[in-house]
Amino acid sequence: MKISLKMIVAVFGLFAFVGPASAEGNLASRPTGLELTLNPDLSMSNYEYELETGKYYRWDITSMGGDEFLLLAPDLWRNSWINQVAIGELEVKPMGLYGLEFDDEGQVRIWFVPIRPGNYEFYIDGHKERGMVGTFIVR
Repeated sequence: MKISLKMIVAVFGLFAFVGPASAEGNLASRPTGLELTLNPDLSMSNYEYELETGKYYRWDITSMGGDEFLLLAPDLWRNSWINQVAIGELEVKPMGLYGLEFDDEGQVRIWFVPIRPGNYEFYIDGHKERGMVGTFIVR
């Protein structure tokens, strides 16, 4: 096969026109903050969150004590990329997440990106029937 100068110029011209693929900025920067407080009277500060797929979030979850709370959101975790979980000054880079247990007062932060739309329930194990249940609406 004979390659001509016109073919080489055409191929390079095509790459120059198309250009390299690139993302606009860093997806894992400047997260949108979400907050949840678990209260001793078995109430929560928020019961519904509206999220967007592909957007970066930081969920600050604070227990005010009074009871042990096991926060579960299994469907949300299965349908999200979890960047990290921070407990105080410690950071964990998980491959998956089952639940977060608070034995006392404290705060946990989770950085994540939802990757699939849907309605995902979060709840406190053992207290769901008492109203400690909410929903993530991911569009």
